[in-house]
Amino acid sequence: MKRKGIFRKTLAVALAAAMTLAAAGCGGKDTGSGTTGGGTAQTADAGTESAAAAGTEAAEKGKEVTIRVMAWDRGNAAPGTTTENNALTKWIQEQVKELYNINVEYVSVPRSESDDKLNIMMSGGTAPDIVFTYDQSLFYSYASSGALNELTDAYNQYGSNIQTYCGEAQDISMVGDQKFAVMKQRGTEEPRHMAYIRKDWLDELGMEMPTTKEELGEYLYAVKEKNLGGSTTIPWAMSGRNDTEKMYLNFLGSYVDLPDDRTAYTYSETFMAVAPGAEEGLKQLNQWYNDGLITKDFPTDTAEDVFMAAISNGSVGFLLDDPYHPHASFEILNNAVGHETFVPVQCFDLPDGSYRTPFEYRYAMFVMIPSSANEEKVAACMKYLNWMADPEVALNIRYTPEHKVDDLGVAVEPTEAEKNEKGYPGTCDDLCIMNLNFEWANDPEILAQTSFNNQATEWASLEWYQDFQTVKEIGKFRFPVYSYITEDEQTYGTDVKTRMVEFVYRCIVAPADQFDATYESGYNELVNAGLQKILDGRMEYFDSMN
Repeated sequence: MKRKGIFRKTLAVALAAAMTLAAAGCGGKDTGSGTTGGGTAQTADAGTESAAAAGTEAAEKGKEVTIRVMAWDRGNAAPGTTTENNALTKWIQEQVKELYNINVEYVSVPRSESDDKLNIMMSGGTAPDIVFTYDQSLFYSYASSGALNELTDAYNQYGSNIQTYCGEAQDISMVGDQKFAVMKQRGTEEPRHMAYIRKDWLDELGMEMPTTKEELGEYLYAVKEKNLGGSTTIPWAMSGRNDTEKMYLNFLGSYVDLPDDRTAYTYSETFMAVAPGAEEGLKQLNQWYNDGLITKDFPTDTAEDVFMAAISNGSVGFLLDDPYHPHASFEILNNAVGHETFVPVQCFDLPDGSYRTPFEYRYAMFVMIPSSANEEKVAACMKYLNWMADPEVALNIRYTPEHKVDDLGVAVEPTEAEKNEKGYPGTCDDLCIMNLNFEWANDPEILAQTSFNNQATEWASLEWYQDFQTVKEIGKFRFPVYSYITEDEQTYGTDVKTRMVEFVYRCIVAPADQFDATYESGYNELVNAGLQKILDGRMEYFDSMN
């Protein structure tokens, strides 16, 4: 009964409120399969393409129906084509027409303003029959205000491929016991953030790879003392990106005990910096900053130019970042010095000596069918999405129907010139809206070999990539997640999240004798901005569900 009471409260949220919740996009986090092919390429078997066209179920042609499908416009269509009309859209249209007697029309939406445009179409009743977003808040606003079709029956009747190949991503699409979306399945499982350390500097210092925060501190002080990066040595480099917690999340999280799912859900990622124990981690970072171990005035480097340049020029001894973001700087540095430098490391030990590495969720986009679509269109849309969930179909969309595979069996990404010549869109993945979980996507040996093969310059060895695959799996952890978002989190969440990053940065750079006052005043500001209401709401909802 408690769960139903909470859900009913949210039904009062008007669709217009969703206009304030749109995010700029996914932030580039959907990396798909995480690979593109390398090595000797071969054309995919004709039989495989035939199977892909047919899907895994016998198609039943019904009454002719037309559906409109949203498609992102990135401004990278091949010459003479458009987002809506190109070689790939035509191939999809032909397959779906032949199999299901469904006509598909595409509606282009600028990628850079996708959610804003979607809100306008949804509120104006002009949205296509299939729309999508990465924004959970936006999805929840639509679902709780009656703007979406409930999909349980259609999913059960026509969604067998989705259940088979994308099933692990579907839980987040439920609001109560109702299903309001089908979820795109991510490919390669990736950690949210990773740490890297200069292995060559460890060797020069005669130190072992650190496995604890204490050992990391010993290394950082040694780097500073020896000036291993010259006069511009930065033992731990940080940037001032103010839209992500990547510079500190894994470190602060290692001070926090999460004894149960309730605690983990309450402080999930965004709120980890104020979880019990995190203040101790902030105090440690503050000490290291004031001891000259962390980039001076790093919060001003919001574009990360200083951060990336410092890595490239060899000034940095340690960093915490998104897994792949610093690799381009590693490449520059390794090529300049003639040997490998940074290697991945896990040294943020928890109180019990274990590790916790937050991973991306298995779901990607919320793929939705607006309530303006009638029952006939809902069935057609589900057939379309179910067809796309078939891995062979998804391969043909993601890599084009003419794709080749290398000697590892990995699909090869066509070059821009090849796409332009044949009329394929610059980003084929934008039409592959259901499944990226290909057979090779989570084989660590294939991933390592493929990454090694795909290097523009051989800045890292095969062993380096194998180590990367091993280290990233240490302490794999996913925070509990629900589709429900409290009214307070809808109201205050965006502002609190922005303030949270600023709060952490201010605590780190505060003079040592002002840390306590800075923490207290910053925390109070967060509470006044709605933090405690959000945390209380998350605890209340968790209790109602368990």
